[in-house]
Amino acid sequence: MSTFWIEDGQTMLFIGDSITDCGRRGAEMPLGSGYVRLFTELATARFPDRDIAYINKGIGGNRVTDLKERWQDDVLFHKPDRLSIKIGINDLHSHLRSPQDGVSPELFASVYDEILGRTRDELNCPLLLITPFYISTDRSGGTFRAQVLSLLPRYIETVEAMAAKYDARLVNLHDIYQKHLQYRDADTFCPEPVHPNHTGHIVIAEALMQAMTE
Repeated sequence: MSTFWIEDGQTMLFIGDSITDCGRRGAEMPLGSGYVRLFTELATARFPDRDIAYINKGIGGNRVTDLKERWQDDVLFHKPDRLSIKIGINDLHSHLRSPQDGVSPELFASVYDEILGRTRDELNCPLLLITPFYISTDRSGGTFRAQVLSLLPRYIETVEAMAAKYDARLVNLHDIYQKHLQYRDADTFCPEPVHPNHTGHIVIAEALMQAMTE
């Protein structure tokens, strides 16, 4: 049996935006219908000896600045043994649409670093960081989608840098999806570039499982 990152009796908390949320505050409570629930089901199937508590704190529309505002209540209060963070695409969109009011790459990096510093100081729990992604191959330069793909590497680089700085496990979802798009069209995974369908969420859950069993 593979070595699993989460020990018996531990708690793992997932936080992020709508991709993490997936209805967890409504009909699909408490874990949502997306990758968080799919991952917990995979873990249950593969590691029957582990009694693990899972918490989903995703909120649709959130940016890293929103995470900072609720970090005490939604992360530190729960004292998780493992923490997964997936944030960034709303930050990028906000910056493209309104550079003065949005979350620039520089602000994204500074706030991300701030919340991880607090987490290290107060919890010192192992981290798993997930990059933002965009399920499109439009690099024509003349569309909003092309603009997103052009700017996205700067946000991804921050997540990679934070993973290195805080010794976190890293899942580069954008790279994973771009490899899939070499073989299948985007609609296989996503009705539009941001919110995955069931197949797209399976890709995420499987990527997390691989990162946690290495």
